[in-house]
Amino acid sequence: MKVSGTLRVPGDKSISHRALIFGALADGASRVTGILESADVHSTAGVLRALGVPIPPLSADFVIAGAGRALRQPSVDLDCGNSGTTTRLMAGVVAASDLVATFVGDASLSRRPMRRIARPLEAMGASIELPPHGGLPMTIRGGTLHDVEWQSEVASAQVKSAILLAALVAGVRATVTEPTRSRDHTETMLAARGAAVRIDGLTVTLEAKSRLVAADTEVPGDPSSAAFFAGLAAMADAGELRLQNVCVNETRTGFFRQIEAMGARVREENRRLLGGEWVADVVVDASELRGVAVSERDVPSMIDELPLVACLATRAQGETVITGASELRIKESDRIAAVVAGLKAVGATAQELPDGMRIQGSNRPLRGRVTTHGDHRLAMAFGVLAAVRGNEIEVDDRDCVSVSYPGFWADLSRVTSE
Repeated sequence: MKVSGTLRVPGDKSISHRALIFGALADGASRVTGILESADVHSTAGVLRALGVPIPPLSADFVIAGAGRALRQPSVDLDCGNSGTTTRLMAGVVAASDLVATFVGDASLSRRPMRRIARPLEAMGASIELPPHGGLPMTIRGGTLHDVEWQSEVASAQVKSAILLAALVAGVRATVTEPTRSRDHTETMLAARGAAVRIDGLTVTLEAKSRLVAADTEVPGDPSSAAFFAGLAAMADAGELRLQNVCVNETRTGFFRQIEAMGARVREENRRLLGGEWVADVVVDASELRGVAVSERDVPSMIDELPLVACLATRAQGETVITGASELRIKESDRIAAVVAGLKAVGATAQELPDGMRIQGSNRPLRGRVTTHGDHRLAMAFGVLAAVRGNEIEVDDRDCVSVSYPGFWADLSRVTSE
């Protein structure tokens, strides 16, 4: 397999969600360009519309008329689809608003843990009802909140963002400390819009009575989406792939650092600041890969890319061991169990660990059918592995990639050749 050409991956999903939410909460009009038009981002737009924000149809270029903090009582449940980001970030917004709302989602989202945001929001004064299993539906009775200092048990940008957004809307002070650093898009975008945000190591503080001014957002390419093509290029027999305008925020580029450790040749060109975020063209050459050890400190900056790392490991020399990644078990699927089962189904040597997995690399062709459990990251990871010369891998649910990358299969075909 040879890779070649230049690819501009869709807009960053994390920034797209936040562009909608911060645009809705700001005073004034905010222009958004390059937003990711995926199912998850449509969920955030739909929830904001249900709360009275006039979000226009998503397109390459549109304007949000900010509602400030004036949200209305919804007449329907807030349907978050498959989007954990929508649910958890908007939970913070609703918790600080004078309304009652019930969050619902699809079967996968309904199983995901919501107590991790319910606890800090309740500590701030919100009332939250959850079913016994701790997922959805979740009913929030918002109202007057108070200051909070929260020590998070997990490094989670969604938990951190829920607390900061609740404090922003309520006009109170919030301090969040994490065990390791998580994605920092929320604090970066808040600061760019005039909020009083302070970062001290692993602690983020939002001062009371912070307000947002309108700001335009040009959404850069999603590094999680770019990772699949970087991995494809690294496994190729020949060629070079240029991924344009990718967000290279250091809390998001763990995958690129990891494949460099595996022997891939990765370089950044045209690095520049765009709306407070670093972006660059990422160029990856065909390489010979070797097994690596991925530890807990590596995980937060590449959590969504770990299924892909596991697939790359099947083509690397030696053994790859991933540990400290128990968070994978509570994603859209149990990604540890599902990835290992998928690797075994196609003939790879893989072992499930309590908090990760062990994979032995080889050169033998991989053949079989993979069950994705409707998980977009699994579908794309095994789709990349299927493109490797000699492999014959069938992905059971190709359509689930629409959650984050609707054009994935077309782009995959465009940059590969035998």
